[in-house]
Amino acid sequence: MAVDALESVAVVAVPFPAQGHLNQLLHLSLLLASRGLAVHYAAPPPHVRQARERLHGWDPRALGSIEFHDLDVPAYDSPAPDPAAASPFPNHLMPMFEAFASAARAPLSALLGRLSTTYRRVAVVFDRLNAFAATEAARLGNGEAFGLQCVAMSYNIGWLDPGHRLLRDYGLQFLPVDACMSREFVDFIVRMEQDEQGAAIAGVVMNTCRALEGEFIDVVAAQPQFQGQRLFGVGPLNPLLGADARTPGGRARHECLEWLDEQPPASVLYVSFGTTSYLHAEQVAELAAALKGSKQRFIWVLRDADSANIFAESGESRHAKFLPEFTKETEGAGLVITEWAPQLEILAHGATAAFMSHCGWNSTMESLSHGKPVLAWPMHSDQPWDSELLCKYLKAGLLVRPWEKHGEIVPAEAIQKVIEEAMLSDSGMAVRQRAKELGEALRASVADGGNSRKDLDNFIAYIAR
Repeated sequence: MAVDALESVAVVAVPFPAQGHLNQLLHLSLLLASRGLAVHYAAPPPHVRQARERLHGWDPRALGSIEFHDLDVPAYDSPAPDPAAASPFPNHLMPMFEAFASAARAPLSALLGRLSTTYRRVAVVFDRLNAFAATEAARLGNGEAFGLQCVAMSYNIGWLDPGHRLLRDYGLQFLPVDACMSREFVDFIVRMEQDEQGAAIAGVVMNTCRALEGEFIDVVAAQPQFQGQRLFGVGPLNPLLGADARTPGGRARHECLEWLDEQPPASVLYVSFGTTSYLHAEQVAELAAALKGSKQRFIWVLRDADSANIFAESGESRHAKFLPEFTKETEGAGLVITEWAPQLEILAHGATAAFMSHCGWNSTMESLSHGKPVLAWPMHSDQPWDSELLCKYLKAGLLVRPWEKHGEIVPAEAIQKVIEEAMLSDSGMAVRQRAKELGEALRASVADGGNSRKDLDNFIAYIAR
């Protein structure tokens, strides 16, 4: 493709301000910038900083290939997560979500207006929760909008038709959205969807691939809502994969990776529940007892959910009193991390065998792309669906706790049973083998000639046409 065709196009990435969403769109932005496109990443100042500082899998110097823009929004409440809340949904983030949705439009509009006078075309790639970005793109004479699908494409089928034949054929259950999210957030999504209905969307970029969700992608493409839109399955958005794989540099290697180097191959269980989930103190104690009782090696990321501003002062960890004794009791067998962890590198490591996870789509894609099965412990939102997909359709997961029991404490014995099944049993070995096969298919997807690589090429060619 002619260089001038690429240079005459600006890509403006507009992420939703939550870690998994910031992360996926930053990976895509860096990928597009590496192919010669001018990429502009626009978010509120704390979230620009959050995306940059938590980036992993890339040499940090790659950030210089993107131009970052602050979308200033007014101050908002930033309460701490409430471990005693009745619902597992992170409702403490709602003031930030609302402030962003109402105030980010104006500075984004100004940015797009400036870029539209410099570039032949402005392609706005927006998180599909940010429908206002599509509306602003439509105001430009030379602009077009592409939604980034940050959740599984199969989730759309459940959302549109929970009784669809494809779900019935595989025994998949789609829980009502208002059961898995707070009423406030469901109302928020509905408002965003109504905004999107008035905007012309040229296509959808998906963090998935045909190797995982081919059947579902075909069904979604036939839905009336997607008629006239191009679908580009470019996932997994994982910089440690494929022909473009990069060895992260420029930062000190995390100590947990040094520890992993000393462990036998496929012997370590990685435990992490993402950035918007947290466990009750009683549940932490039960999980600790299960890890200790299983006698399996582990890395456990034990931290509270993010607040709206992760850089605000926080008090002492509520786990501070529990940790010293547990660390002493499991010395040599396990490692507890209370800060940000390099998840991509942990999952890519040969010593890691499996991942106990909340089943966020980002984590799911990262785990499968490195051929690691998931011990599914869904918390909220789309995670119960991802758990269904992993355990029943892909057969690369084992269920630790059904979402319907999210209000109960899972006893240590039940957790330990699943850990031992995953790490020691024949059935667990079958799941690990299945995950390994999926990993090979995902890596082939992003390699030369793979479906995801072709879709990325097609997306770049389309916006530079």
